[in-house]
Amino acid sequence: MFTSACPGWIRYAERVLGSLVTPHICTAKSPQQIMGTLVKDYFTKQQKLSPDKLYHVVVAPCFDKKLEALREEFYNSLLDSQDVDCVLTSGEIIHMMEEQNISVESLDSVHLDYVFGESEETDIVRHEGRGAEGFLEHIFKYAAKELFGLEVKEIVYKTLKNRDFQEVILEKDGETLLQFAAVYGFRNIQNMIQKLKKGKFPYQLVEVLSCPGGCLNGKGQAQTDSGKPDRALLQQMEEVYTSLPVRLPETNPQLQQLYQDWLDGAESPRAQQALHTQYRPESQASSTPDYKW
Repeated sequence: MFTSACPGWIRYAERVLGSLVTPHICTAKSPQQIMGTLVKDYFTKQQKLSPDKLYHVVVAPCFDKKLEALREEFYNSLLDSQDVDCVLTSGEIIHMMEEQNISVESLDSVHLDYVFGESEETDIVRHEGRGAEGFLEHIFKYAAKELFGLEVKEIVYKTLKNRDFQEVILEKDGETLLQFAAVYGFRNIQNMIQKLKKGKFPYQLVEVLSCPGGCLNGKGQAQTDSGKPDRALLQQMEEVYTSLPVRLPETNPQLQQLYQDWLDGAESPRAQQALHTQYRPESQASSTPDYKW
């Protein structure tokens, strides 16, 4: 199975790779689009609003998230409403602030709003994983526990071709139980496809991201004057992110309540419709405008 959170990878898979990989892409919507469904369905009902009366803006490190938001399956034709109405990159936010002569230092901090209503939590929490990723680590630990009864405390990555092509293996008594890989950047993605075609790709799950270094290094991030990634800023963001406390989704009572109140359970037809989609070769896929950023 290939992860489906990266729209650059999804566009490449649908347009170039086709049926070689599309049947094996995870059907879960990306976090952006799950949030879009949550906002335009659950939250609007809470607020007694029609979805077309609420404008949903996402801030992302990635220009391709704009194209993802325009996919036909994420548009409600009856209500003339997108699940995500606008995507702004973090770099665009910085540019808008500069145009208005606004600095972060001049702004007051405010508490977060919660889509679930009031919350006792005051801290920002994160999921497991390196940087902005986490699918591989979460699913690896969950599968080890659910399938084999093994508690994995720490993920150990083995670097293969480079730091953006790594694998994680679960072994017991000399037997390989799980073998996952993290593949970032198009050069590594192409190497992955060559191995797949040769039948030399033994992984059960692959976390695929089109940007080298992952989402924190997205092309929509703030860059230096030369147009290159700001390495010092990337390092600072990674340190800030990893300093946050971890909150596992399966231990979040609000999430469990959401599954019951909104979706009638995690395995319900309603959950399938709200949280999943399909990825198909280009000839079958819903079209989106072919913008070049």
